[in-house]
Amino acid sequence: MTRTAPFTFKLDTRSGVPVYRQLIDQVQAGIASGNLASGDQIPTVRQVAVDLEINPNTVLRAYRELEIRGVLDTQQGTGTFISERKVTQDDAEHGRRLEQLVSEFVARAGAGGFTVPELIESLRERLPEDKKRR
Repeated sequence: MTRTAPFTFKLDTRSGVPVYRQLIDQVQAGIASGNLASGDQIPTVRQVAVDLEINPNTVLRAYRELEIRGVLDTQQGTGTFISERKVTQDDAEHGRRLEQLVSEFVARAGAGGFTVPELIESLRERLPEDKKRR
């Protein structure tokens, strides 16, 4: 898959979500959307810290947690990459976690004044171009 731009992080300082958690969520969202694939390199700890004007230890915390989960592989002197191995879970656990995530998402969005159709449209916009044609 060819990408037009390298992966970049964006922070929402008003969200109340800790910065390291936002970084983790963005990597996982990139993988889920197909914008990040196995073997893709993500920015270095130092680069993210400079770009976002945050402490490098915050970035390191996020990257380490993703490594522990098997999402990232760091190769000394080469960089940090999306892991080749797949994190597995059984179908029941996968369904349970998805349902919990969707429920929380809809509840938070509703509290923010968003409707489910608005959420669906916004999610569709995040699909890779080749999958939007459905």
